[in-house]
Amino acid sequence: MANIGYIQVVRHCNHFCGFCSNPTTPYEHTLETMRELVDDFVRREYFGVILTGGEPTLHPQLPEICAYAREQGLHVRMITNGWRLADPDFAKAMADAGLQLAHVSVYSVRPEIEEKLRGAAGTLERAFQAVENANRFGIDVNINCVINRLNADHLDEGIRYWIEHHPEVRHFVWNNLDPSMGRAEVNQEEYTPRLAQFEASLFRALTLLHKSGRTFRVEKVPLCYMADFAWASTETRKIVKGEERIVHFLDAKQTVRQTDWEHVYTDVCDACSLRRICGGLFDRGDGYDPAELYPVFVSEDAVVERIIQDPTDPSFPFRNLGAWKRDFGERCRETLEKAKATARLPVVDGPAVGRVTDRAQRLFESKRRTEAKKAAALGVAQEGAEAGPEDAPEER
Repeated sequence: MANIGYIQVVRHCNHFCGFCSNPTTPYEHTLETMRELVDDFVRREYFGVILTGGEPTLHPQLPEICAYAREQGLHVRMITNGWRLADPDFAKAMADAGLQLAHVSVYSVRPEIEEKLRGAAGTLERAFQAVENANRFGIDVNINCVINRLNADHLDEGIRYWIEHHPEVRHFVWNNLDPSMGRAEVNQEEYTPRLAQFEASLFRALTLLHKSGRTFRVEKVPLCYMADFAWASTETRKIVKGEERIVHFLDAKQTVRQTDWEHVYTDVCDACSLRRICGGLFDRGDGYDPAELYPVFVSEDAVVERIIQDPTDPSFPFRNLGAWKRDFGERCRETLEKAKATARLPVVDGPAVGRVTDRAQRLFESKRRTEAKKAAALGVAQEGAEAGPEDAPEER
């Protein structure tokens, strides 16, 4: 399976998004602690690794960890706001280190909206330059976009811009806002969208991409709000193929293994033809209204066949629908049995994720003071602080 893991390289950022779900913590990584996590993915026979944060480019040893992951045979990707990648010297250094794919996050091509979402000026121009630099040095680029209340009505506007001005970008990813953690949890009213607010513009955006021959994925959006493109749901594709995702969080959660994508369903979901392959409503922060869910009546077989017969995704062994149904039925039985004994997001055995030191704690406290000033200036609430473990060793 094409399992791809995540490593949070840092948990601080040079932007200040009001809906950040992974804010600053007192944990830090060294090259050695990151190598241990890369080795963990290699032992699990993962296909690749995504270096993320915070803003991963702020770690001074990012090129070294990128090179190490490539040496171990992993496909190496990075999620970034693009600020440092806009520097051609840094972009070349990452390309030379073996970075294969950069997910550049852009939330709106309207400068005033992007600036408000980022909490910083000039971010859009830097992101455009980052895309150009990546393309120049041979790094593939995907565009990531968090769906939120401020961009919900014009998701397709961004696609029109990218197609016209950056035709080299061929893949796009949308993540519906996670309202359960960090600043996203304490600023839900300003940033968390209603599902109906983005349904039309998301449909227009996906239609534009589909007609142009580009590819795309959508996360945390229930299939009733994207039934025409259900095969593009990240959760649905993983449910169909039985893939997992491990995230090495640089906080108290440490390592989390996601195999069960179920979130929130309502009684109307029981009548939905896609219920078995839908990840449901991602609503751990009680930011969405389950009453917005409704059943759809499209062919599950057609959605599954579109996924398992995808010629660009050779990772799944069952190309025949009958073979898939037998395999899926067995997996469903196993999942039901495991669900009785495990948590929804089980923590798994693995190396410690980062460390908490006196130095890291001092830096964390300094960053919190700086962020409090930014929050006050921007008129957003600051999330509660996460302290390090009481018995944190000097080296983890």
